[in-house]
Amino acid sequence: MHQKKSAQIPIFSLPCLLLPVLLLSSCSEDAKPAAPPPSVVRVMEVSKKNVARSTTFIGKLDSPQNVEIRARVESFLEKILFSEGSEVEAGAPLFALDKKPYEEKLAAAKGTLAEANAALAKSNIDVPRLTALVAQKAVPQKELDTAQTQKEVNEANVASAEARVKSAELDLGYCDIRAPIAGRIGAKEVPIGSLVGKGDPTLLATISQVDPIWFYCFVSEVDFLQAERLASEAGRKMGELPAHLILSDGTEHAEPGKWVFIDRVVDASTATIRARAEFPNPRKALRPGMFARARVSLPAGDGNIMIPERALTELQGRNFVWVVSADNKASQRMVDVAPNRIGSEAVVLKGLEPGERIVVEGIQKLREGASVQSAPADAAPERGAPQSAKE
Repeated sequence: MHQKKSAQIPIFSLPCLLLPVLLLSSCSEDAKPAAPPPSVVRVMEVSKKNVARSTTFIGKLDSPQNVEIRARVESFLEKILFSEGSEVEAGAPLFALDKKPYEEKLAAAKGTLAEANAALAKSNIDVPRLTALVAQKAVPQKELDTAQTQKEVNEANVASAEARVKSAELDLGYCDIRAPIAGRIGAKEVPIGSLVGKGDPTLLATISQVDPIWFYCFVSEVDFLQAERLASEAGRKMGELPAHLILSDGTEHAEPGKWVFIDRVVDASTATIRARAEFPNPRKALRPGMFARARVSLPAGDGNIMIPERALTELQGRNFVWVVSADNKASQRMVDVAPNRIGSEAVVLKGLEPGERIVVEGIQKLREGASVQSAPADAAPERGAPQSAKE
């Protein structure tokens, strides 16, 4: 039987078979993926500007004096002599209490004083007379001693009676209740015919001084330090900076104010400082209890770097911008900005220098160290990718 010969590949044919494999491998090495095109962004060059800066504090209005009118004697309320919510002058009559019980007490006190004065007058006669008789040995010394002692008692009785008269006159005067200060009076707290002053002094009404009026607020530690620094650079103090009052309806009070009090200590629980500003209120339109904002104008100093707010990226309470270098490489940089914005712009306190370029459009496309194609932020948008900005 003939055996089948096994199939063999001629040796001379192996190079022919390997050649396509080598060619494919070489082609795959040469065909690398193309690098992505640079990101297209719009940039602006930062510079310093002298701009009017301000910071705003939220607070509440209050009166420099809120005086409670109370009944100081026990009596019935007979008359109310003012219109609720009106302006009253200092010394204007407000309430009238029933005087009859106190008129009787005053009359009795005056009668007691008259008796004491009569007794003292008799002693003033007896003592000199007995003194002369004792010198003549007409009466014993004991009678003179008794007369002198009685004179001293009568003098004390006169002083006590005079004090009771003054007290009765004072109580009678308390029945006519007048305004201790000028201001706006509120609503009456008790009606006519009520018994007032029994036990504790009864509250009858409250008068508030409204011109000038005070604005109370709590300034954050950061805002206070910033205002102090800017004011110091301008040769002033934070308390000397002008303040303008913005009311709850958005209107601005016509009269500028001034700071009259800044507390000595920072509240550790809130990191704020209590402050008070005073504003003229000639039209009496401002009332205690109103909520308002005080805008404080800050000195401009040597100029500030202003950037559009959209150029900022906030991360974990910190602010960053993308800076484009001279070779069009983008890098992220942390900056310190003022807490208050000026329109749609932010004030950069630290982190940028004049002449540097920052990205204002296309931030979402950027990676650290990536090349970018840039055009001025104020250039009109074009079709296709913009050309690289010339350095």
